[in-house]
Amino acid sequence: MAASPGVDLASVVTLLGAAVVAVPLFKRIGLGSVLGYLAAGLAIGPFGLGLFSDPMAILHVAELGVVMFLFIIGLEMQPSRLWGLRKDIFGLGLTQVILCIGLLSLVGLSLGYPLIPALVAGTGFVLTSTAIVMQMLEERGDIAKPKGQRIISILLLEDLSIVPLLAIVALFAPGAGDVTLTERLTGIAIALGAITALILAGLYLLNPLFRLLAAAKAREVMTAAALLVVLGAALGMQLSGLSLAMGAFLAGVLLSESSFRHQLEADVEPFRGILLGLFFLAVGMALDLAVIADNWRLILASVAGLMVMKAIGIYGCARLFGAGNREAVERVVLMAQGGEFAFVLYGAALAAGIISGEENAILNAIIILSMALTPLVIIAHDRLMPKAKPSADGVEAPEGLSNEVLLIGYGRFGQLVSQPLLARGYSLSIIDNDTEMIEVAGKFGMKVYFGDGARLDILHAAGLETARAVLICIDDKEAATRIAHLIHEHSPTMPVMARAYDRGHAIALVKAGVTFQLRETMESAYAFGARTLELLGNAPDDIAPIMEDIRRRDADRFAMQVSGDMFSGRDLLLSNAEDVKSGR
Repeated sequence: MAASPGVDLASVVTLLGAAVVAVPLFKRIGLGSVLGYLAAGLAIGPFGLGLFSDPMAILHVAELGVVMFLFIIGLEMQPSRLWGLRKDIFGLGLTQVILCIGLLSLVGLSLGYPLIPALVAGTGFVLTSTAIVMQMLEERGDIAKPKGQRIISILLLEDLSIVPLLAIVALFAPGAGDVTLTERLTGIAIALGAITALILAGLYLLNPLFRLLAAAKAREVMTAAALLVVLGAALGMQLSGLSLAMGAFLAGVLLSESSFRHQLEADVEPFRGILLGLFFLAVGMALDLAVIADNWRLILASVAGLMVMKAIGIYGCARLFGAGNREAVERVVLMAQGGEFAFVLYGAALAAGIISGEENAILNAIIILSMALTPLVIIAHDRLMPKAKPSADGVEAPEGLSNEVLLIGYGRFGQLVSQPLLARGYSLSIIDNDTEMIEVAGKFGMKVYFGDGARLDILHAAGLETARAVLICIDDKEAATRIAHLIHEHSPTMPVMARAYDRGHAIALVKAGVTFQLRETMESAYAFGARTLELLGNAPDDIAPIMEDIRRRDADRFAMQVSGDMFSGRDLLLSNAEDVKSGR
């Protein structure tokens, strides 16, 4: 069936193909998905293979990916949680924006720009790429951490600041004096009215709407309603002079305590992922190589100067607000680039006659290059920055302990193991090298000492000589095996119980001399399987011999593997191969 004349299916296939090829490749070689998208966009864009001629048109559509990303972030930000971040948003965030505007304007002045264009250029670079930073935080697992929340607070303030910054651009425009005070106040009133209307709609309309749609049991309509909420809120904010991202974020916050929150997130997530990838592709396409070739000295000097000065501002602000050196440096490498809202600001400056078309192209190239450099800077940081050493501040190291049981590792496994021993009245010495875990355990009344179980001196201080048994409950396979070897070497008669990650690890622990090992998922999996048999209608008296036979088979196979290899006793493992062949 032929495609409709209005559907450019070849372009869609090209975009998807570029992403599917480049992103896994770049992730495989350790360069990250963002750089993969940017490289793919450059390759297929007007300055690469020339498969697309108007990347800015794609970029305007792809900005919806950023919008949906902020909606999902808003869903995670309950109003109480957002209120708890107010000091970071309006203290840390505002300070960083003001400080960086001052520093970055100096770069433009030093390069010979007049005051107003230099101020506009520096102000645009202040606006960090929300898309890149949020993607990096998500990939690194830092969004929910305190340091991630502080970065999100700064990004929120920057998104909010686009409104007054656009107003400043309008004020600097030739003929701006013709705008009356009444017109300015009207614009402010419209913006405040739009925010108020969105809040009221979120409080009184959205939940009843979704309850009504849920009762209709039409899944596709629920998905359409989720998109309607996101895009409608974004459009309302845009029409009132505010940013798309701000509208989507506020909509997410208003629905964050709704019983439909998880459903909304699941509905929006696929669109968010595709459109965010499209955004990065479009940014790569928009990199004008001809402009860079003609002005490469100016562009390289500007990228270096702006990123360095912004880094100084971010680092100084982070330390001023109590961040440690490691967190401040990490914030610098994540946020030292320009962002997508700079395109909006520079476009407004171009329309207002503050900058020329060529200057706008140069500034856009500077922003895009800084965005493309960010993943490389992060990779360099991760490889060159020394690993963080666990801090023992506020926690106690073991010294002269002499309890009956020495338990190494108080994570989710060790916590459960400790309970029957404590119930029977045995005394425990517990050590762990996770200070955060130790502090949390203390809040629940447990005494856990700070120490590395792979060090013999720590084991002695924790009571290795006087203990009746040692329990290795950590989830690090290599460290657990080292500890087992160490104990067996210095206390060969000490009973050692060890948590095994999998069958291979269990075999290694046996060879290291442990008395007893248990694969961490084994008992729960057997209980799960037995319960499934019961749910399928099998009587408990029939289930018991089945489970006994399964355990015997596993024990016999394990013993053969210890003395042989991983394929020893393979015939003892039950298989579904015959069922598959017979079609059962």
